[in-house]
Amino acid sequence: MKEKTEKLHLSRYIRRYAVLYLIAVLAMMSGTILDMVFPIIMQHIVDDVLIARKMEVFRGLLFAVLSVGAGRFIFQYVKEFLCDVCGSRIASEVRINLFQKIQSLSANFFDGINSGELMSRVKDDVDRIWDITAYMGILMAEVFVRVVSTIYFMIKINWILAILPILGMFASGAIAILMEKHLDCLYGELAQKNSELNNTAAENLSGVRTVKAFAREGFEIAKFHKHNQKYYELNIDLSRVFVKFNPIIQLIGRALNVLIIFLGGLMVIKGNPFGNDLSIGELTALVAYVGNMIWPMEMLGWLTNGFSSAKASLKRIDKIYAEIPNIQDKSALQDSDFDEELKSALFTSDDLCGNISFENVCYESGEREILHDVSFEVKAGQTLGIMGATGSGKTTIINLLKRMYDATSGVIKMDGTDIKEIPLPVLRRSIACVMQDIFLFSDTIDGNIRLGSKETMTKAQVRMALEKSHSAEFVDKMEEKEQTVIGERGVGLSGGQKQRITIARALARKTPVLVLDDSTSALDTETELEIQHVLAELSGMTKIIIAHRISAVRNADKIIVLDKGKIVEEGTHEQLLLKNGLYKETYDSQY
Repeated sequence: MKEKTEKLHLSRYIRRYAVLYLIAVLAMMSGTILDMVFPIIMQHIVDDVLIARKMEVFRGLLFAVLSVGAGRFIFQYVKEFLCDVCGSRIASEVRINLFQKIQSLSANFFDGINSGELMSRVKDDVDRIWDITAYMGILMAEVFVRVVSTIYFMIKINWILAILPILGMFASGAIAILMEKHLDCLYGELAQKNSELNNTAAENLSGVRTVKAFAREGFEIAKFHKHNQKYYELNIDLSRVFVKFNPIIQLIGRALNVLIIFLGGLMVIKGNPFGNDLSIGELTALVAYVGNMIWPMEMLGWLTNGFSSAKASLKRIDKIYAEIPNIQDKSALQDSDFDEELKSALFTSDDLCGNISFENVCYESGEREILHDVSFEVKAGQTLGIMGATGSGKTTIINLLKRMYDATSGVIKMDGTDIKEIPLPVLRRSIACVMQDIFLFSDTIDGNIRLGSKETMTKAQVRMALEKSHSAEFVDKMEEKEQTVIGERGVGLSGGQKQRITIARALARKTPVLVLDDSTSALDTETELEIQHVLAELSGMTKIIIAHRISAVRNADKIIVLDKGKIVEEGTHEQLLLKNGLYKETYDSQY
């Protein structure tokens, strides 16, 4: 069945807080009505108090002014507080759901995108969602309500003068639409350049030691300056559009004031040829109402700017939601209606023994064939050694076994079951890996070893893993021992120490399958031999050892030699030496 393309569907999030938004809208409308009442009060103050000298109504009118101000304050506070709460909650939910979506995508998605761009999607673009759900949306509604109510009250006073702000709003709206078209394209380019800028900075900072080692500070500064300059130029282009159109909208608002005072003044002095004469108080009210119209006109430009930014952000987030993971969990349990706890109870990694078989497996990446017709079998508890030159497909075998990618053709089985029929979490939890690319989180040593099992792993298990991996030798010398916080990617530890921590992390999990991908390359010969003895003593665990050193695989039950994605030799250490092939050549070069 074809999977449906996902979208953000912002309306679904907004509907969850419909009641709060409704209260905010009612508060906004109440505040707007009070704003509409204020010019009427001013009209009566001018006509009844200042001109007609009816001092008995003066106190009541002053109290009305005070009441309008207090009510406006209360309703404004309720509106802004509720919108901020709703916007913050929606942005938080969108951010976590977007992060979950990114986590669900297959490895090939991350092969084609940089981390800086993803960081921009999760942070900057979701911030634009907050803008539109926290205050921009309610401001758009307020602009509409204020314009309609203002025109209504102006028509009641003098329909001729009310025509002017109507024409002004149409002109401002047309300019805002024109400005939005220019801004839409610019915001897309600006977001892309922001991603590149973030990625350049993140990449440089994560590799700052390499930069310094090769004295490339000048080059990196120049590269960052190039992206920063383009980002600056796009912001200037954005400002040019805003400065080009927004002053025109402001000019229309100021012109309306002048026209209303001029034409209204003539009607007060010479009379109204089309109806009742205009009083000074009514003219005062009309001027105040025009002031209420100027604010929406000026807001149109600013809201158009913000709306264009949010629209561009929504498009970029939708691109991520439109991504469909290549690796689909097609297990029977995944298709069932069982909850996660029941699934885990029905099928766990404890149910797997570790029998692994590859049957005519091929894998292609783009137009390049990585593996061709690979077949082998490893029984539970046995050790498989994999050797081959760089790029021969050794690590790809492990990635296919863990279903980071799916084979182009052929079948991979564990315990006689196609791995596609095993729930993904169960399959991956059953394989403990120590990969070439060592990654340690900025956490304690204890936290790194407990990765994935923080609640279930005991201190005794952590300690045993440290001792078996010979990590205890240097961990015990640290001031806080296992609770020592290590830097990002293990900064502060040597290459060999990082490898030993990752080996400890794998050993602590006690999985049916243990994979070591060139995991002892940074260790001295003595430590490597001691770890090999520990691995040899592990019973009931299938071990796959990828290595360039003969010493790492010579005791394996079976060794396969890869060349250009094909198995060219297979057998035990002694059998392969007798074949006088690639394995023998490697042996001779090392010994």
